[in-house]
Amino acid sequence: MTTDQSFLFALFGLVFVLLIWGRIRYDLVAFGALIIAVVTGYVTPNDAFSGFGHPAVVIIGLVLIVSRGLMNSGAVEMISGVVLSSNRPLPLHIGIMSVVGAALSAIINNVAALALLMSLDIEAAQKAKRAVALSLMPLSFATILGGMITLIGTPPNIVIAQYRERALGESFGMFDFTPVGLCVAVAGIIFVALFGWRLIPKRDRPGSIRNAEDTDLFVAEGQAPEGSSSIGLKVTELYSLAREHDITVLGLVRRGRRLPGFARYELIQKNDHLVLEGNPKSIEAFLGGAQLDFAGKGKHDVGITSSSLKLIEAIVPDGARIAGRSSFSLRLLSRHGITLLGVSRQGKRFRDRVRKLTIETGDVLLLLGPEDRLTDTTTWLGVLPLAEKEHPVIQRKKATLAIGMFLGAIAISVAGLLYLPIALAGCVIGFAAFGIISGREVYESVEWKVIVLLASLIPLGMALENSGGTKLIAEFIVAQTQGWPHWAILTVLVIVTMTLSDFLNNVATALIAAPIGLDVANAIGVSPDPFLMGVAVAASCAFLTPIGHKNNTIIMGPGGYSFGDYWRMGLPLEILVVMISVPAILFFWPL
Repeated sequence: MTTDQSFLFALFGLVFVLLIWGRIRYDLVAFGALIIAVVTGYVTPNDAFSGFGHPAVVIIGLVLIVSRGLMNSGAVEMISGVVLSSNRPLPLHIGIMSVVGAALSAIINNVAALALLMSLDIEAAQKAKRAVALSLMPLSFATILGGMITLIGTPPNIVIAQYRERALGESFGMFDFTPVGLCVAVAGIIFVALFGWRLIPKRDRPGSIRNAEDTDLFVAEGQAPEGSSSIGLKVTELYSLAREHDITVLGLVRRGRRLPGFARYELIQKNDHLVLEGNPKSIEAFLGGAQLDFAGKGKHDVGITSSSLKLIEAIVPDGARIAGRSSFSLRLLSRHGITLLGVSRQGKRFRDRVRKLTIETGDVLLLLGPEDRLTDTTTWLGVLPLAEKEHPVIQRKKATLAIGMFLGAIAISVAGLLYLPIALAGCVIGFAAFGIISGREVYESVEWKVIVLLASLIPLGMALENSGGTKLIAEFIVAQTQGWPHWAILTVLVIVTMTLSDFLNNVATALIAAPIGLDVANAIGVSPDPFLMGVAVAASCAFLTPIGHKNNTIIMGPGGYSFGDYWRMGLPLEILVVMISVPAILFFWPL
């Protein structure tokens, strides 16, 4: 092993450790590693920022913008609206939602597809009076599976296609992934609909999943204003009213300090804050009965029941501006006129005040404010509204136009008349010209953390490949599998890649595993396409943990899942993916 290889392996090892640790933003980790490589001379200054102009980066950014345009036009809503029914048997409901989720994920960003369908799934669960956890995880897995069907369905496919173009002179086409991806998606959907949901832990298990009624529980605050009938009462004297409205009183905050325990026997004073737990309607009813104001009422011109104010629930995805911060530090109320009224986090009870609580990925926020400000503020915060499906920016009359422009761009690219990034760019220009997407939304739609991650890792991956590092790994795999049949070596590569993807970002996994797959194929003297296709499938399939894929993180809060719940359905699904994908790859892409 040369000095160059040793340094780059150590640098990538540090990156992997920090990504798995998860305490530092993954884009910062990747960008910092790139700068270290440039300063130490392992990446030249001319190549340092070449990743930002890489076709894979451009395509991913454009796909995100096109996805936003299709959402704005109502095209996605039009397709998905037919799937909501609370009267279907659970397996049939999961099957239909999974098919629609997979289909949408094949043509738009799978995070956007999940955000839309998750609201419908939660609503159906509430109407059917069943645990939303039973259907939410299957839906998430289905949207991940659906992304494998087309080139633009998931970032790993784009990465693999562009790597093939650089290494072999020709990219994978739009539907080259379809035969294998469709086989895997169909098998996966059948599994999650018929068997997978039965593996999700039951509610009577300690620390288990909440049912549909519990998914609305928030921790909120009520303030005792001057003249309130609650002033002078002991906290315990409000317990009967709390029970009447199905509210739990968790404690008392005075002059910014949480009093010890539940403060049951403390006399309530003016401007004290009661910490409450319940669903939004119950909280509102209790505040009225106890003559309390919601926290921050003085910043609004009207009361909580006014028609000019709106309550919405919104989930915090990975990368949201509010993740890792509090509403107080963002000055949400003073700057934007929006109150963070409550937070729901997998049934946990907080000792922090709501406005000073550090928000985490997967939290569900209860936001209150003027209707005209909520849309802009949720976009600025980077959260995904759940309760509001009639989004004011939807322009349903333009749905047909949006679908036509998108399909036209795909058709032109498939016919070879235009390079895919150019065709997608033309579609974005058309969306902007017809007002389907605004200039601001063009930039807001791009997930810049993923862009920086990918653009930073591309030069690093090329440096590792040029140093012979990936070839060294490939030679190790070949040596350990010497004498094995080629299909068994492909299976090992798929399993190793899939395991990495469960703990690392799938884009990072694809970037590292792609050259290894090519080098393994060259070492055993077979076509590289089956190995590249194997990497594409494996990098997309992260079902064991909530951190393997963003969709798994998003459902963690609303579904009430714990970290260990995912592998119960995810492990057999990953085994199924290996069993289906390897034969399918060898059939459609012979060695």
